[in-house]
Amino acid sequence: MKPKIVLDTNVLVAALKSRSGASFKLLEALQGENYLPCLSVPLFVEYESVMKRLGLLPHLNEANIDAILDYLLSRASIHQIFFLWRPFLKDPKDDLVLEAAFAAQCQYLVTFNLRDFQGVEESFGIKVLTPKEFLIERGLL
Repeated sequence: MKPKIVLDTNVLVAALKSRSGASFKLLEALQGENYLPCLSVPLFVEYESVMKRLGLLPHLNEANIDAILDYLLSRASIHQIFFLWRPFLKDPKDDLVLEAAFAAQCQYLVTFNLRDFQGVEESFGIKVLTPKEFLIERGLL
């Protein structure tokens, strides 16, 4: 069975900035259906808002970003959030990520900001890993 994961926004941005890092390899692994990305509407809106910030991804136009987001949506499981326990984490935008992971009963939350998600594994049973750690743990790197 494919593991369910939620990607933090910083992972998607990193994947689109460089083809040489673990984040890009993680997105490539989506083609092989090596995991099931999970998200919520608020998290997707966050993805879109950040990725379309002027100057953040200058090599991609809005149509490119929309195509990438459409592809992600076509592979993702979308979950509704029926609860809010905010604030649980320091940053409310991190709570968006955690809420999606909890609603989807994900095994993994993939981020570069491990410190921002301290206590998540103990409180919710969701393993917080970097893209590289996730790829290694799943035998994809």
